[in-house]
Amino acid sequence: MKMTGLLKRYRAALVALAILAAFMIVFPELAPKAGDSLLTQAKTMLLVIPPIFLLLGLLDVWVPRERMMKYMGPGSGILGPVLAFFLGSAAAGPLYGAFPVATVLMKKGASFTNILIFIGAWSTTKVPMLLFEMNALGRRFALSRLAIDIVGIVLIAFALKAVLPKSEVESLYANAVTRSR
Repeated sequence: MKMTGLLKRYRAALVALAILAAFMIVFPELAPKAGDSLLTQAKTMLLVIPPIFLLLGLLDVWVPRERMMKYMGPGSGILGPVLAFFLGSAAAGPLYGAFPVATVLMKKGASFTNILIFIGAWSTTKVPMLLFEMNALGRRFALSRLAIDIVGIVLIAFALKAVLPKSEVESLYANAVTRSR
């Protein structure tokens, strides 16, 4: 890859790094705290990302596209959203881990609605969070929030599918296939 291609691809990260450097120059008293925060976040990512990519590799190799299409594809019926919801709720790790998984699901033929439900579930309905809420805030609150979240996730997924042009969704799928090679 050419240098200009690399610069273009990592433009956002380079801009963020330049802003951080400028911040550290303008506010030198906050530089150690900013540096520590950056190192902590980098360490967290380095501990989370490799296991996610290992599981993605296994998913990519072990689950045939035909099976994914059957269970989560456009013709999967109610099973697809239910499976997407359970996969997202059972997943571990921060939200940025959901996107590589969603890319593999796209590559394997999961429907766009099911992918949106998966991402929504990953971000909102984690099982450990539900258990914590039951303990800390009570069962009634936790289950009420879960019920509202489930309805909200499904409504948002169907609304996004209805609003996004078909060409945009096709572009996302094409991008998922080319980037995962």
